[in-house]
Amino acid sequence: MAESFGADAERYDRTRPRYPDALVERIVAASPGPDVLDVGCGTGIEARQFQAAGCTVLGVDPDERMAEFARHTGVEVEVATFEDWDPAGRRFDAVVSGQAWHWVDPVAGAAKAARVLRPGGLLAVFAHAFAPPPAVAEAFARVYRRVVPDSPFNGQSPRQALDIYEAMFAKFADGIREAGGFGDPERWRFDWEQSYTRDEWLDLLPTTGSLTLLPADKLAEVLAEVGTAIDAIGGGFTMTYTTLAVAATRTGTT
Repeated sequence: MAESFGADAERYDRTRPRYPDALVERIVAASPGPDVLDVGCGTGIEARQFQAAGCTVLGVDPDERMAEFARHTGVEVEVATFEDWDPAGRRFDAVVSGQAWHWVDPVAGAAKAARVLRPGGLLAVFAHAFAPPPAVAEAFARVYRRVVPDSPFNGQSPRQALDIYEAMFAKFADGIREAGGFGDPERWRFDWEQSYTRDEWLDLLPTTGSLTLLPADKLAEVLAEVGTAIDAIGGGFTMTYTTLAVAATRTGTT
């Protein structure tokens, strides 16, 4: 699934939410310099935000389709998994990963980040947790169970998303501690909102992990039922997002 998102890279880049400016500003302020390595950079969403903040960014991503899209937007990208990527002696002031660290081994990834960071450099991994309004979430769960009855995503309530992400980020922090080379990880949280029309939400949904591999007929069935639910609550809604982050500073002098 990690390499399924590139099936429609343009849609992914157009619809996926950006990251809070306060998160980017905090990472830049905590880093000793402007050189950023973006792990799992995808289409370059966060990479471009860091570029706009004055950073020089190198992306690493396993999907050539996502990497090619990012290159066309002005982001330099090398294609590899982070674990297999060759830094070739290069060092960075920050290693960041947006919505992608769960594809990386949390201990091996943190250990590699420590090796490529300069002393005082920052490792910061972050992602969005969100839950649509109950009527929309329930419609999605209902149709998804019908069209994909054996999916491992069945049984997961969208309303539990924040709890799931909190547990995942605790695991990330534990991985950083186990890898060594960092001070104690900090946990950051940013709450914000974004409004969606029916069409905007249905445009984003196919980029989410549970839908990227669905056949076209099953995807259309899911979107139709979710669209009906959004129509029933007025044709749009405001989503509450929580962006979670774990950040740790590299220790040592070499």
